[in-house]
Amino acid sequence: MLVYRLIALLRRPLTLLYRIRPEGWEQIPSAGPAVLAANHESVLDPFVLPIATRRFVHYMAKAELFRYPVLRQLMLSAGTFPVSRGAGDEKAIARGVELLGRGELVVVFPQGTCLPFRERPWRRGAARLALQAGAPLVPVCLVGTERALRPHRVKLGLSRIRILVGEPIPPEGTAAELTERLECAVEELRRPHGPPAHAWIDGRP
Repeated sequence: MLVYRLIALLRRPLTLLYRIRPEGWEQIPSAGPAVLAANHESVLDPFVLPIATRRFVHYMAKAELFRYPVLRQLMLSAGTFPVSRGAGDEKAIARGVELLGRGELVVVFPQGTCLPFRERPWRRGAARLALQAGAPLVPVCLVGTERALRPHRVKLGLSRIRILVGEPIPPEGTAAELTERLECAVEELRRPHGPPAHAWIDGRP
């Protein structure tokens, strides 16, 4: 897990550089399975989110990234597994449920992309994982990552980053209902901080 060790080494420098402080991090279970579901505003997000927990996290990431051999090996070493977006990838869901069954943490970015399309519907993969594994769904809101490294029209900055963790949502109801509750929870965490500072793209991915 070379890449994950690198992320661990970067934990303190990133925390100091972006003035990251604990805000609700105790909501992430210290043991046992959970699905962490976060908004996605920057390519920095997968490097920043693990700062909120000392536990190893596994990522569900779009299958297109696994086409390139070197990147594929790096992502696999970071505990990432592929999902075909928009296709209800049963293999990815099965892998996620397997990891949760072993008591692991699985991270999903339900918006599917950090590119700032004005319409980025929240997909149901995180909810499906939680329901099938009987694991809590933990809402996470990342604030300021798009100011640190803005996607699309790339811009760098040294803004403060916040990792806001909400109360875990029980795995109940349908995937659609659970996804709606998740999105509302993340939006509520974001509300005091205003919308992300994107150079928006009209349309949807």
